[in-house]
Amino acid sequence: MLWGLCYRMTGNAADADDLVQETFVRALERPPRRLDEPLRPWLVRVAINLSRDHLRRRRRRGYAGEWLPSPVPTDDLESPASYEPPAPREDSPASRYDMLESISFAFLLALEALTPSQRAVLLLRDVFDYSTAETAEALGITDTSVKVILHRARARMRDYDKNRVVPDAARREATREALDQFLLYLSARDIENLERLLTEDVVSTSDGGGEVAAAMVPVRGRDKVLRLVVGLAEKSVTFPQYSFRVLNGLPAIIYSQPGAQAGFASLFTMHCEIDDQGRIRRLNTVLAPRKLSALS
Repeated sequence: MLWGLCYRMTGNAADADDLVQETFVRALERPPRRLDEPLRPWLVRVAINLSRDHLRRRRRRGYAGEWLPSPVPTDDLESPASYEPPAPREDSPASRYDMLESISFAFLLALEALTPSQRAVLLLRDVFDYSTAETAEALGITDTSVKVILHRARARMRDYDKNRVVPDAARREATREALDQFLLYLSARDIENLERLLTEDVVSTSDGGGEVAAAMVPVRGRDKVLRLVVGLAEKSVTFPQYSFRVLNGLPAIIYSQPGAQAGFASLFTMHCEIDDQGRIRRLNTVLAPRKLSALS
């Protein structure tokens, strides 16, 4: 449960690993005074505060290029990212977002618009089903502050909510079909069908984390994205090995390029968002090696 909370707070699996370890180090070195009481609320308080501090440091440092979440496997519903915590107390609200939706790329990217405190409150209240009182206790603030922060956080999530897409079975099937077509048309250099597959306002975003080569800004528009993907394919001596896997609730492609030149990714993932007609409206490519720790 702590790992799932830290992952949703940071959007990064490696950071979640570090934060959970630090939480238990503190539990061993500086345990709570009342060991006869349940440990879980104390652990949540420490983990959420460590996550907020981490987010603040990350934003002060800045980020090289575009930021994307770290992909995590969800083909197994018992994976840490999909873990459902025990049912909340009766006074807790029904969650607005289910566990699988709350690790989707779209949701995690929307969370980036929130302050660390807004992110913490929204996750505890609207994903993990904490009551106002439980959230206030976890964050060390008043009930009134929780209500104000939650109101502001929900307001910032309105654009996401208007275009909200739940990663259900139908969406997974349509996403897999779009990726299949993308690979087929790209390998055949079928520009005409590739063009039909992409929406006019498609956006391609790459995250190299400053570790490997990647586009530093999003590429926008069908013509520019077409030139990008076809150009990259033509530069490759061999077509990368690939496999499909369910990552963050939806099918994605895992590419492998053994023997890649220094400064270029030898492993990376491609994710897509589709519209209601099954056309690709967004391509997200994660190339930063540290972002791919959950796939090893």
